[in-house]
Amino acid sequence: MASEQAFLQMKKRVQALPGQLLRVGDVADILAEGKEAFEGIPVARFGKTEGNMAVVELMEVLQVIREKEPALDIHTIGPPQTLVEFKTPEPVPRWFALAGVWALLFVGSGLAIMNFHTDVSMEQVHQRIYYLVTGAYNDRPLILQIPYSLGIGLGMVLFFNHVFKRKLNDEPSPLELEVFLYQENIDQYVIDHEKSQKRRGPRVPFG
Repeated sequence: MASEQAFLQMKKRVQALPGQLLRVGDVADILAEGKEAFEGIPVARFGKTEGNMAVVELMEVLQVIREKEPALDIHTIGPPQTLVEFKTPEPVPRWFALAGVWALLFVGSGLAIMNFHTDVSMEQVHQRIYYLVTGAYNDRPLILQIPYSLGIGLGMVLFFNHVFKRKLNDEPSPLELEVFLYQENIDQYVIDHEKSQKRRGPRVPFG
């Protein structure tokens, strides 16, 4: 016998296959006695016309639960909708795409650093520092240039807080924060766009 009270929290973002039947347990977390009876209730099945994202509203979940348990006292917390992202097969192998992005970033960042050093005359600065310290002129002060180059790489590691897949500490890097904020803005745009444009077409029947 199910409890007379239930607590429901919509998940922020979930992934699904195109045409997959989404149930209550897929889009929401439920805290209640006998919650298994609610988690299997069908909520929606989106067709191919939905694109690669869709939105499941809290009211839709409450409606299907009420149809089965009209006397259930449901308390809701958290966001009022769940963003559903449809997974599609990747047309390009991940290693190939990763190698292309890595090469692009490596060449681009290298050119950016070299152009910056040219703009600020870094070579002349090293020569001047070497002259001030030693009193002799050297057109290639490697004793300064080599540690400086190594320091740039070490500084990038400390700045982005990553050594390959390992993080130096639990503090998020500036890049991770920017990616997080970007994803938050994208999700909010999709949610607002779905609501305002009402592009949602007829859903595929549950059966």
